[in-house]
Amino acid sequence: MYLVVLLFASALFVSTFALDNGLMQTPPMGWLAWERFRCDIDCEHDPKNCISENLFTDMADRLYEDGWMDLGYVYVNIDDCWSSMQRDGKGRLQPDPKRFPGGIRRLARYMHDRGLKLGIYGDMGTHTCGGYPGSPLDKIEIDAQTFADWEVDMLKFDGCYSNTTEQEQGYPLMSKALNATGRPIGYSCSWPAYQGGLPPKVNYTQLGLICNLWRNYGDIQDSWDSVLTIVDWFFENQDALAPAAGPGRWNDPDMLIVGDFGLSMDQSRSQMALWAIMAAPLFMSNDLRTISSGARGILQNKMAISINQDPMGIQGRRIVKEKSGIDVFLRPLSNNASALVFFSRRNDMPYRYQTSLRKLNYPTGSYNIIDVFTEKTMTLKDSTDFVVSVNPTGVVMWYVSAPAKMGLHYFFRGGHHHGSSYDKDDENSLPQLFL
Repeated sequence: MYLVVLLFASALFVSTFALDNGLMQTPPMGWLAWERFRCDIDCEHDPKNCISENLFTDMADRLYEDGWMDLGYVYVNIDDCWSSMQRDGKGRLQPDPKRFPGGIRRLARYMHDRGLKLGIYGDMGTHTCGGYPGSPLDKIEIDAQTFADWEVDMLKFDGCYSNTTEQEQGYPLMSKALNATGRPIGYSCSWPAYQGGLPPKVNYTQLGLICNLWRNYGDIQDSWDSVLTIVDWFFENQDALAPAAGPGRWNDPDMLIVGDFGLSMDQSRSQMALWAIMAAPLFMSNDLRTISSGARGILQNKMAISINQDPMGIQGRRIVKEKSGIDVFLRPLSNNASALVFFSRRNDMPYRYQTSLRKLNYPTGSYNIIDVFTEKTMTLKDSTDFVVSVNPTGVVMWYVSAPAKMGLHYFFRGGHHHGSSYDKDDENSLPQLFL
């Protein structure tokens, strides 16, 4: 009897809260205001950079006219500090009338007319992180309907000024409320970031049923230290995190800061490559009106984007961690392909790293290699030693085409551990890592 009740309860939970919107089968891509523009509301003295409808139409124009949209960057996402400090007479959220005089629906239609999508920000606490009205439990349904009435396409739902109990109720409740509107609205949850990001406090099976993506960790800042801290946390916890990701449900390590002030070109390539390996959402937070050609080239790299957008949706993992400061990451891809990233933590000079595909646990065969950032090509046998020169804090990223007879199942089950370059703490071979 207990088993029957348990199965019934599980089925009820899935039918009640499953996020059945069919959205984000590959990681969503677009632009998000927060990291670059924060809570700048001083439109009198800083009209070009304040959080206003003009900022979002400017970014929409850039996405539409400068080739971003054609590559998949389609979301234009408002973050905190967009609303009025009071709800309207019917209890609904409303935008600040001076900074968004046309309202959110008109802004959404501006996006839709250009083939873009509009995202908006809310918070399940009493207030947003910036101190604006939140969406506590008794306001979730009306706010979900308001967003749908405005024709919004995505909601980022933060968790400031809420407690654990409220989050346990509120995040599933917003999922249900969004579904009930009948409008497909992508749902980004910040829930795990407020619970430490890891099981057992975070139930990633449940999250996959109610959210399209979720923030696991703290906010990114405009610095290499911040990027490296996030990368280390995600890959040190990859066994818990990677299985949670897949079509329609993604771990979110936060925004791309390429094109801002804190990263060199090598570090920018590193962030782009590692976000692609992680199957991470690609939300830029930069100024597309003034972005450099170098940063644009990295963010618009078609092969890096195609790796990120691979339809199988398998999150890649770190497979080698060398004492020399070189890490190697691998992500299985469609069509018997894979992506490899050689990453240097060093700060001194380019490091010549020697290995072979066999040592990286590839099976016997000959492989076609494309360097993602230089576009150079070569053919390698699995047994052939090669050297990659990796710049300090930089990457070499390869797209590896596998022999036709070697299926992707190899990366899940086959092969033996070769070589001695794996971290001694990692007793598993590469195939076991991908179980």
